[in-house]
Amino acid sequence: MADMPTPCLTAEEFQRRLLTWFDQYGRHDLPWQSPRSAYRVWVSEIMLQQTQVTTVIPYFKRFMTRFPTLEALANAPQDDVLHLWTGLGYYARARNLHKAAQVAFAAYGEELPTDSVETLMALPGIGRSTAGAIIAQSADKQAAILDGNVKRSLTRLHAIAGWPGKPAIERSLWALAEYYTPDTRLADYTQAIMDFGATLCKRSKPDCPICPFNDACRAYAEGEPQRYPESKPKKALPTRDTIMLMLQDSQGRVWLEQRPPSGLWGGLWSLPQFERHGELNDWLADHVVSPKRHAPLPSFTHTFSHFRLSITPQPVSCDRLSGVREGGVWYDIDHPPALGLAAPVKSLLSQLAPFTLDPTPGPSH
Repeated sequence: MADMPTPCLTAEEFQRRLLTWFDQYGRHDLPWQSPRSAYRVWVSEIMLQQTQVTTVIPYFKRFMTRFPTLEALANAPQDDVLHLWTGLGYYARARNLHKAAQVAFAAYGEELPTDSVETLMALPGIGRSTAGAIIAQSADKQAAILDGNVKRSLTRLHAIAGWPGKPAIERSLWALAEYYTPDTRLADYTQAIMDFGATLCKRSKPDCPICPFNDACRAYAEGEPQRYPESKPKKALPTRDTIMLMLQDSQGRVWLEQRPPSGLWGGLWSLPQFERHGELNDWLADHVVSPKRHAPLPSFTHTFSHFRLSITPQPVSCDRLSGVREGGVWYDIDHPPALGLAAPVKSLLSQLAPFTLDPTPGPSH
């Protein structure tokens, strides 16, 4: 552990304080805690990436109702998986979850392997911290984690300067995470250190006066704990423009097409997109009988991690399509099928009829 900063406490004292706090203030009734299995912990950990616990809980419950086992998820159509993920965002998580379930079920049977972090990391979408969380919480074996909450807490406790995503800083944080990880009460400790960052050592308003580590926290001693961790250097996000075709037939159904498996909104269903009105006009001439254009709806922006997408919705009504187009479906907005929808598409469809698009199980298309 040559990269490890000087710990603010001994490992034993850190564990004692954290677990004492957790026993009194931690979260003990999360749905993936009972019953606790490698599969259930795994699904929860993937959902919790970039998403808060309160948002995840209803999605997790619906997901477990539809896919209660690894086998059920492995054998499910991708559309069913993406449908139940609609609204959580970061859809590559759902695609990797589905793919990993298929690989794991074929290789290991009815449960995920928990023999080593390396074995789990060989599955799509499972990184080192997620693998550690699965092993520690489901098998009660020693494995460190370093999610966003843990990074923030350790960075403040030790006043570590710099962006935690830098390789050298991340190595230091991993060394600290491993140093503090006990060899008993692993499930409790892992939940405790996540809860500590999520509910006490919060991003914007840490509750330092009641923190069990405030006498040892170096950022608190400096008087500016919110300075840590430092943010990633920002780059200006480029903007792309797209026209989304809102094509409705005489029955009020909307034409959707499935996106390619990888890339933007991979595997989700979306309105047809065009960069220029000329391309849209050519598509309508080739595929639509008696198209009638209406005034475009106001443009809006959808922000991704690496660019902004400026969307102009273009309503068009028609009698029908000329010929059958593969990879598309007429979407009945009054009786929506179980499809995974891109977030802006879900928002636009919800404006067409007084209904909700909550990802509850429904008929497949």
